Amino acid sequence: MTAPSDVRIVDSADVADSATIGAGSSIWHLAQVREDARLGRNCVVGRGAYIGTGVEMGDNCKVQNYALVYEPARLEAGVFIGPAVVLTNDTYPRAVNPDGSPKSAHDWEPVGVTIREGAAIGARAVCVAPVTIGRWATIAAGSVVTKDVPDFALMAGVPARRLGWVGRAGVRLIEKDGAWVCPQTGETYRENDGALREDAPA
Repeated sequence: MTAPSDVRIVDSADVADSATIGAGSSIWHLAQVREDARLGRNCVVGRGAYIGTGVEMGDNCKVQNYALVYEPARLEAGVFIGPAVVLTNDTYPRAVNPDGSPKSAHDWEPVGVTIREGAAIGARAVCVAPVTIGRWATIAAGSVVTKDVPDFALMAGVPARRLGWVGRAGVRLIEKDGAWVCPQTGETYRENDGALREDAPA
């Protein structure tokens, strides 16, 4: 394992020798980080969480207790994965082949979930690969995501549908004078053809 001296890995965690853990990161009780996984700086992997082989996580990501991040998932910086979230990797899951023989790693091709900068996935949500979750989007707890999610979207339901927009603070935006405004930060956003863009700072 490649890790600076300030990384915290508790004794009950299982971290592969070939994993790379960034400075300031913490791996908690009973978590598993598989071979060739790469975690950025200041990441947190909670109790019982699973980080699959070759998964990439940017800086400042949080994976909460018992979340399952299956390879080949890619998490950009500042991503939040809530408790018991599942990022799947098999489009047509089967334990056996059509002839009844057990499936091996050579009998299927893993597909991943990509989560862009700052996005948050609520507790027990499931993201069904292959999907991309846009920047700063929020997926409500218990949702099932089956399609790509635009930046800043607020998604909920089974299957997940867009209920509105959120800003970088995670607060639902309010429509005002042809723009979308964050009630917490005052930042403004513009919607065009189903996509939301931040206004440039004044």
